[in-house]
Amino acid sequence: MRAPSFVAWFVLLLAGAAAAQAPENVRVAGTVEALAGNVLEVKTKDGEAVSVTLVDNATVYGVEKRTLGDIKPGDFVASGGVKAGDGQIRAVEVRIFPPSLRGVGEGQRPWSVKTDGVMTNATVGTVDRTPEGGTIHVTYKDGQSEYSVAPDVPVLAYVDADRTLLKPGAAVLVFAQKQADGTLTTSRVTAEKDGVKPPM
Repeated sequence: MRAPSFVAWFVLLLAGAAAAQAPENVRVAGTVEALAGNVLEVKTKDGEAVSVTLVDNATVYGVEKRTLGDIKPGDFVASGGVKAGDGQIRAVEVRIFPPSLRGVGEGQRPWSVKTDGVMTNATVGTVDRTPEGGTIHVTYKDGQSEYSVAPDVPVLAYVDADRTLLKPGAAVLVFAQKQADGTLTTSRVTAEKDGVKPPM
């Protein structure tokens, strides 16, 4: 077998280096301790103090309560659910995204928050409502799915907001990127609004 050329070896080396340098995604959920300039201090549910640097043009979203009846065909939604023994996905939460977040995280994947958890980010096709709740049929780039939504499942909508929501004691959810030096940065924060907290 012929040994790989130097060029091929060098390309593989660069690809490995790029993968090693890719920022790690970190989920930070807790309450605001302080916001000083662009540095957001968060106390997590475990009592850990975490600092996250907001980029200058970071977007802040609040959350508002909605109902199953507010979900319409064409909406882009995210649903955390649990796969039951019969294979059906039972929603634990449903979030309606604004147009600016359409396509974020599109697809279906394991959800570590719950045992046998499944997270689905997708576009709504139909919503079938029944006295027991309803079923949402969705499509995403790799396929389609559906999940049942019981009457007690919280339905929330992300709404545009600003940094005034990032006050001490407010619940926040941040998906940050861990840089090579260990610092966390983010371009988006979801925060408590009028007592409605983001999914934690």
